Amino acid sequence: MHPKTQQILEVFEEINKIPRRSKHEEQISIWLQEWGRSRGFEVKADSLNNVLIKAPATAGYENSPTLILQGHMDMVCEKCKDSKHDFSRDPVRCVYEGNWLQGDGTSIGADNGIALAIGLVLAEAGKKREIGHPPLELLFTVDEETGLTGARGLETGFFEGNVLLNLDSEDEGVFVIGCAGGQNSLIKLPVEWEQLDFEEESLFGVFRLSVEGLEGGHSGVEINKQRANAIQLLSLAMVRLRGRLGAENIRLVLLNGGNVHNAIPSTAEAFIVLNREKFENAEEAVSDLRKGFQAKYFNTDPGLILNLEEIDREIIFEMADDETPAEEMSCIRIFSAGTEKKLIGLLLGLPHGVYRMSDTIQGLVETSNNLATVRTSENEIMIVSSQRSSNNPRLAEISGKVEAVAKLAGAWIEHELGYPAWEPDLKSELLLKCRQVYYETFGKKPEIKVIHAGLECGIIGSVHEGMEMISLGPTIKDPHCPSERIFIPSIEKIWIFLEDLLKSYQRS
Repeated sequence: MHPKTQQILEVFEEINKIPRRSKHEEQISIWLQEWGRSRGFEVKADSLNNVLIKAPATAGYENSPTLILQGHMDMVCEKCKDSKHDFSRDPVRCVYEGNWLQGDGTSIGADNGIALAIGLVLAEAGKKREIGHPPLELLFTVDEETGLTGARGLETGFFEGNVLLNLDSEDEGVFVIGCAGGQNSLIKLPVEWEQLDFEEESLFGVFRLSVEGLEGGHSGVEINKQRANAIQLLSLAMVRLRGRLGAENIRLVLLNGGNVHNAIPSTAEAFIVLNREKFENAEEAVSDLRKGFQAKYFNTDPGLILNLEEIDREIIFEMADDETPAEEMSCIRIFSAGTEKKLIGLLLGLPHGVYRMSDTIQGLVETSNNLATVRTSENEIMIVSSQRSSNNPRLAEISGKVEAVAKLAGAWIEHELGYPAWEPDLKSELLLKCRQVYYETFGKKPEIKVIHAGLECGIIGSVHEGMEMISLGPTIKDPHCPSERIFIPSIEKIWIFLEDLLKSYQRS
């Protein structure tokens, strides 16, 4: 293993000891500032906790342009169903499996903690005169994953450079020169409740119907892989069960699914009241549905599970996510028939998946939608839909379709502030230099891509005119998933490339 790869991994493990879920980056921001100051670098932070660490040029590079190495502090916090990990306090454990590094039943945060580690090791190597480099600005932003608000809030003058290397891409040997814009929509469906009479104890039981074991994945990068959406599968299962058993024999208590807006939902669950006389029929129907779903998604979601189990009817259901406290609801009441019908229709009617492929770039998803999360609370059911497109009119079009479906169901909808697409520039001097250096270093040409995911380059480039930008990074598989992992040898290649790229800026 290259010694710098080892050093990068050591720094990455230190970073993973610090909680850094989106919107809670205070601790990692302080750690980065202390790291920079302890090594004699100029450091500053803004009111959002964005951090800038300035490393002066080494000898021979004083007249070179300032280069910005940019990444984000926050991570997507996903874990397996049986994991007890608490992302608000527990260190993320790193598990080495051959050439791969992954978490212990959790996402590992290589997206984008590895960028922080690479940037810090580069700056320290220059400080120790192990490498030469132009003036460097390490720009580390907050809250990229839930709205790019850190990049959006960067003030004019916070950094000085006009050449930016974004280290948030996930395929070594690929240079990203453009990305999609996006917009999230929050849908709220009012809940009407009916009281449940449990006097006839033998007649009804409370059951948990769940979809689990799906691959999930990044809602931009993996949206074209046709993976199953747990929320829509669960909704379809409810429709089929109602048809087999009769709507009067199966009623919804609540429904939850998904975790974050930018991950394809891999789990969803519904708590239902079921007529015990129909239980055998229900088991048979669930078995048939399971076989059908598994056959349909055999290649994309081989771990798919549809399960029905009876639970204690006195159970208290707790609904919570990273941002909202748990609420307690007993199973003494159910959704009204009207609420249930509207909810299932809404979840099945909302678009999910690829909406349109690009007309100009072969194989590129132009526009898509992710039905991301659903949460039941006291007064409403909250649904998050996440739209992406590299074509602004089509982004508005798909968002309009989401709005139309929501309003037909009688729901309220709000579109959050979106983020712009990053238009590719094939004539960029930075791109030409990077291509040349990569070819001279590895003897092959890099792949040039535009991706169907949001990058902070879109915002930074739209606000700070004249920026030349490129995005690159080591190979990361299944970001935003518990199975997220990074290919260790690709870290070495990124290091070697960056070292050679920095050398190319030397001026006599």
